[in-house]
Amino acid sequence: MSTDRVVSGMRPTGAMHLGHYHGALKNWVKMQSEAPCLFFVADWHALTTHYDDPSIIESSTWEMLIDWLAAGIDPNKASLFIQSQVPEHAELHLLLSMVTPLGWLERVPTYKDQQEKLADRDLATYGFLGYPLLQAADVLIYRAGQVPVGADQVPHIEMMREIARRFNHIYGKEKGFEQKVADALKKLSGKQAKQYNELRTAYQEQGNAEALAQAKAVLDSAQSISAIDRERLLGYLAGTRRQILIEPQARLTEASRMPGLDGQKMSKSYGNSITLREDKEALTKKIRTMPTDPARIRRTDPGDPEKCPVWQLHLVYSDETTKDWVVKGCKSAGIGCIECKQPVIDAVLREQEPMRERAQKYVDDPSLVRAIVADGRDKARALAQETMREVREAMGLSYN
Repeated sequence: MSTDRVVSGMRPTGAMHLGHYHGALKNWVKMQSEAPCLFFVADWHALTTHYDDPSIIESSTWEMLIDWLAAGIDPNKASLFIQSQVPEHAELHLLLSMVTPLGWLERVPTYKDQQEKLADRDLATYGFLGYPLLQAADVLIYRAGQVPVGADQVPHIEMMREIARRFNHIYGKEKGFEQKVADALKKLSGKQAKQYNELRTAYQEQGNAEALAQAKAVLDSAQSISAIDRERLLGYLAGTRRQILIEPQARLTEASRMPGLDGQKMSKSYGNSITLREDKEALTKKIRTMPTDPARIRRTDPGDPEKCPVWQLHLVYSDETTKDWVVKGCKSAGIGCIECKQPVIDAVLREQEPMRERAQKYVDDPSLVRAIVADGRDKARALAQETMREVREAMGLSYN
């Protein structure tokens, strides 16, 4: 078990664009050097909204993986895999559905929001309603401590925590629990056992939340106890029952709002995106033909950067000197719109050049991507199977 393990995934529903890079991938690249990371292509999740036409999913899956590698995800630091190749996700989802109240799913804020945004699709399905529960299974099966999300996804993480708490309350009962805890404590070194008891007292009697985190770190470092004993001690520490499933924490990411070519949020559905490995000529044409301040009808007309979509891209890509040049030149009509756009074109091309270079070997030899995914799948399955053995045992489904 690793309380600092990070799990995250993306749905393969089309080409990745700069919004994905600035909103998530840059954070993934940073996190892979800080903690054990598992990143997966959520192809089952894609079916919740694209079940009637799944043709895009397979091709998008492999293109997405190449984009991740191009963006700087290192398979030597993070495990990359495809959700549907780890069937334990589906099994845990099914078993969690037995104990999850229907009202919990119906109250998830994004449920009604997405139904309204995707009104052209029939989303009156359990798959769509159960989307957050499958999401919970994706994380809980790896006993992940951290899930990188934006603020709008925090309710999903809280639901994961509630599901884990409910599962542990129902199935964490264990005959002879106190004695098994005492036996587990004897397996710790004298120093570790003393630290554990002191920290448990600090947490339970003084409400010291930091003591809880410190005690978890002590248990994580203990090599003399099994995963099951570690869970028992964690449960005893927190004043609960055995912790079969771990409650994850939301890790709020530094999410940059990446504007699209029309000034709205960049999105495939808005038709305003620049893909992660956009062709140079296409990229240049897209930015050069962007709409600008409607007040600038002629080259000699002064404009207002705040009313121009191009300015939103300058805020992401340009340094202070360039931004000052844009503001002064636009307001005085000292520069034209084409001149204003060129620094953005140059900056995006600079950003994408190493991505195209990293991607090329995988485009030339797709077997390299498949080998990376196979390795990631095996690592993910080993962790998932360990969790499922304990889940089945707790639920009375272990017949060995």
